[in-house]
Amino acid sequence: MKVLLSAFACEPNLGSEEGVGWNTVIQAAKYHETWVFTRTFCRSYIEAELERNPVPNLHFIYFDPFGWSEDWKGKQGLLQLHYYLWQIWAYFIARKLDRAIGFDIIQHVTYVKHWSPSFLALLPHPFIWGPVGGAEAAPKPFWQDFSRRGKIYETLREWAQRLGERDPFVGLTARRSVVALATTEETAARLRFLKAKNVKIFSQVGLSQPEIQALAKLPTPPEQPIRFISVGRLLHWKGVHLGLRAFAEAKLEQSEYWIVGDGPERQRLETLATELGIKNQVHFWGSLPRGETLSKMGESHVLLHPSLHDSGGFVCTEMMGIGRPVICLDLGGPATQVTAETGIKVPATDPDRAVEGLAEAIVCLGKDPLGRSRLGEAGRKRVKEVYDWDVKGKFFAQLCEDLLDRKSG
Repeated sequence: MKVLLSAFACEPNLGSEEGVGWNTVIQAAKYHETWVFTRTFCRSYIEAELERNPVPNLHFIYFDPFGWSEDWKGKQGLLQLHYYLWQIWAYFIARKLDRAIGFDIIQHVTYVKHWSPSFLALLPHPFIWGPVGGAEAAPKPFWQDFSRRGKIYETLREWAQRLGERDPFVGLTARRSVVALATTEETAARLRFLKAKNVKIFSQVGLSQPEIQALAKLPTPPEQPIRFISVGRLLHWKGVHLGLRAFAEAKLEQSEYWIVGDGPERQRLETLATELGIKNQVHFWGSLPRGETLSKMGESHVLLHPSLHDSGGFVCTEMMGIGRPVICLDLGGPATQVTAETGIKVPATDPDRAVEGLAEAIVCLGKDPLGRSRLGEAGRKRVKEVYDWDVKGKFFAQLCEDLLDRKSG
């Protein structure tokens, strides 16, 4: 089968969007002759990796509109313009390439967002859209805790989503997809609104076999002190302020709360920890290299992840891979990853009730080492069964075969 993948973000040995792109194309090449569109910025990293580890059946086509090859890091407006124009370029290059190759299946891989179009949907072949996310939003009652900057961010993000959904080409992308994969229930609802015909929930998050094996080897920490950890950028919507309030309310003896990451909210969070009287129990580690971050996670007993609108939530899967339970809000990507067998999901109705629920979960897991062990082992099992990239690769391969059979039938 000849498959064309659109992966604007695609880079080896990284997480987030780049990791989703890279792992998806590697899996596709195991089963099909695979062509991949990506941007020129990624070329040196990809070619260096393929020189070390060649992959048969994999062909990369690098391009950028007007020859732009900048990363646009820290310049979101320019990056989004670049991305949109890149999608238009992709269509014209694909149309020409299709005449020479004759693709069977086309899939949009990255960016993982539903409110920007993929013009490849206009080609006369079965089109898979996603997984895509982006409809997740912080419930309005939680805005009261945000800084002025945070409220402006949420407002602009909401406008951008709604404006993007009104782009006629986004609607066309949805209607022309034979399968639309949504990362969360929130995005699935928006895809149905956009008239996508066949919507399925499928997370973009995955771990490779070497990653799963490395996580499983991290040693179990001593029983005392019981240690909770939050990992990620310190942004208003990551909800670490809720974690701090819940940790203080739990009043758990011989306990610590580790926070790994940095960002504009750090000063506010440090002040909050002091005001809550838990300064001596809370450790702000700042931003750490990936290896050190995973080591800190391994030294902890429970992941506390009160994020308000994660589409993915890679850290939840990583913590489950380590064999530790997860406490999260029943929102977005974490809500699809964490089950009653692997952690505790807390309803996100309003800040006070969310804090109360998080505090109860902290006490519950903090006082139950056998329960933590049971949930942790179930998490490891779930990662192997659902989030192993080899498992996800088989899913996509079967999906492509089913679509081709339907087309020929």
